[in-house]
Amino acid sequence: MSTVGAALGAVAGVLGAGGVEGAQREASMILAHVLGVPRDRVGLMRDDPLAPDALAEAEALAVRRAAGEPMSHIRGWREFWGRRFIVTPDVLDPRPETEILVSAALDEPFADVLDLGSGSGCILLSLLAERENARGVGLEISAPAIVVAERNAEALGLKGRAGFVQSDWYARLRGRFDLIVSNPPYIAQEEMAGLARELAHEPQGALTDGGDGLSAYRAIAAGLGDHLAPGGRVLVEIGPTQGPAVAALFEAAGLRDVAVRPDLDGRDRVVTGRR
Repeated sequence: MSTVGAALGAVAGVLGAGGVEGAQREASMILAHVLGVPRDRVGLMRDDPLAPDALAEAEALAVRRAAGEPMSHIRGWREFWGRRFIVTPDVLDPRPETEILVSAALDEPFADVLDLGSGSGCILLSLLAERENARGVGLEISAPAIVVAERNAEALGLKGRAGFVQSDWYARLRGRFDLIVSNPPYIAQEEMAGLARELAHEPQGALTDGGDGLSAYRAIAAGLGDHLAPGGRVLVEIGPTQGPAVAALFEAAGLRDVAVRPDLDGRDRVVTGRR
C-alpha cells in the first residue's frame, strides 16, 4: 500500500510533466481533495497509508490537471472573497482580480444590485453577503450558468435575496438599481489564441464577444439610462488596455465621476461611473 508522501511525489511528477507550475503545491491540493482534509494537513500525513483506490483517483485527477483542466473543475469549487463557490465548466472561474470590483462596489452603501452576466453569481452573492439588507438580480444568458448561480445562492443562504433571470443583457429587465456591476466578456477574438490553455475549458461566450472585446460595454452603457437610478453607480471589470475606451463609453452615456481603478499589479482593472 502506498503512502500519502509517495502519492504526493507521483502526482507532482504527473503535473510537472504536463507543464503545470507549482506542481508540488497543486499535488497537495489534489490529495487534500481526495482525502477530504484541509491542504495544510496533507504534509502532516506523509507517512499515512493511502488506499489503492484513493491513489488511483489522485492520479486520474492529476492527468486531467496536466491536460490543462482548471483545478476548480477538478475540485468543483473556487474560493472568492472569502467564500467557496461551486464551479462547473458552465461558468467562468472566479478570479482574484475580480475581487477589485467587489471591493470598489463596497466603498459606498447600496440597497438594490444588478449583476449583468452573472455566471457563477460570485460578484452578486459576495456583495449581498456583505450587505445584509441589500437585494439583487443577476441577468445571465446561459441557462446552465443560472443553475450554478442558484446553487451558490442556496449554499450561502442568500436565495431569498438574490434572483437570477435568463436574459440577453437588459432584455427581460424592468426597474432601476442603485448599483450595477458586471464582469462581461472582454477578450478580443484576435487575442484568444494566445491565452492560457486552462481557458479552453471555460465557456467561450463568457470570455470573448467574438469581436473587438468592447461590445458588452456598449450594451451595458446603452441601458444605463433606463436601469441605473439617479445617483447610482456602475462598475465593470475590464481588460488591462481597455480603460480609456470603456471610460469614453460611460462618459458618452452621460455618467459623471468616471474613473479607472487598477488591480494590485497596477494594471487597469475596473471602470466606475455615477449617474
